[in-house]
Amino acid sequence: MSFNLPLLKERLCKSLCGEVQIRKTPQGHLQIATPFTFTDGDSFQVYLEETPAGGVQLTDHGHTLMHLSYENDLGKFREGTRGTLLDQVLSNSGVSEEQGKLLLNSSLENLGASILQFGQAITRVYDLTFLNRARVAGTFYEDLKEAIYGLVAPEKIQSDYAVPNQAEADNYPIDFRIEGKRAPIFLFGIATRDKARLVTIVLEHWLRAMIDFDSLLIFQDQQEIPRADLARLSNVGGEMVASLDASKDFHRKIIKLAA
Repeated sequence: MSFNLPLLKERLCKSLCGEVQIRKTPQGHLQIATPFTFTDGDSFQVYLEETPAGGVQLTDHGHTLMHLSYENDLGKFREGTRGTLLDQVLSNSGVSEEQGKLLLNSSLENLGASILQFGQAITRVYDLTFLNRARVAGTFYEDLKEAIYGLVAPEKIQSDYAVPNQAEADNYPIDFRIEGKRAPIFLFGIATRDKARLVTIVLEHWLRAMIDFDSLLIFQDQQEIPRADLARLSNVGGEMVASLDASKDFHRKIIKLAA
């Protein structure tokens, strides 16, 4: 097949122009209507404003982050791994944020490309919400720590704990030591197969050392751990929670063990 490139270009331009329109809102703003939408069907909000220097600026008037706030804690998007990812998304897209508004400076000559660039940036920001459903390891450990401190008094928790008065204790660290009803709780977060193997080694070491403790193992996704690794871990571990999303199970087992 041989394309008629001039005709194809003409039709493509007409098609794109038909999908992108400018209208004036009752409030006097210039809104750019695009075919871009969030997963719930709501349209991206894109507005055009003139800058003092005579250029133009695209803005969402804060709609994107407000849309995220409906089902997410925006505070989490500004700290830790999520905060770093948000900063990277905005920086790589050339977009800045001011008081919750996303902004992109442009010129009239480059307005078409800037609209696509701005839409892509909004999409990437919104994609960060999927970290709530499929956590990367960094956010899993952050969320685990937040969940623990939400249920147990801070003075009863020690993170990166080394068992005192024991040889090579620093080589066998515990993610969290929590005051327990029967004995100290050694709590571990397990996001990967390698971490599962490491926790197996640590638990075996302290069991051989005759240290009295209860263990609680929280997985990012227990189904992702190979069966052989999970079997070895089960032999030395105590209570387990298959996923941090299993919040009721997590809550029940923490309350059961913690003092």
